[in-house]
Amino acid sequence: MANDAKPRVRVPRSASAGEAVVIKALISHNMESGQRRGSDGELIPRSIINRFTCEFNGANVVDVAIDPAVSTNPYFEFDAMVDAAGEFTFTWYDDDGSVYEDRQSIEIA
Repeated sequence: MANDAKPRVRVPRSASAGEAVVIKALISHNMESGQRRGSDGELIPRSIINRFTCEFNGANVVDVAIDPAVSTNPYFEFDAMVDAAGEFTFTWYDDDGSVYEDRQSIEIA
């Protein structure tokens, strides 16, 4: 598990029924490729976020496969149609088996 991984998500607090809202999701993560050597000369183990998903009330919104060439702190911005109040679940999957999750609720105004 990366010690410094920290998800950050921005979802509007409310929206009108049927409105498309902008969602911003970032995870602070070093995205270590496994090809660099530390100060001791040993290879630093690979640790890369390889998948990102977003669900709304259990329905898939986004499912992204991430390749090793992605930069540090991967950031996604996308639109999602909101028909009802509910909860977004954001999940990031790390090569080392770690899973990071964040949840944000949205209300219908």
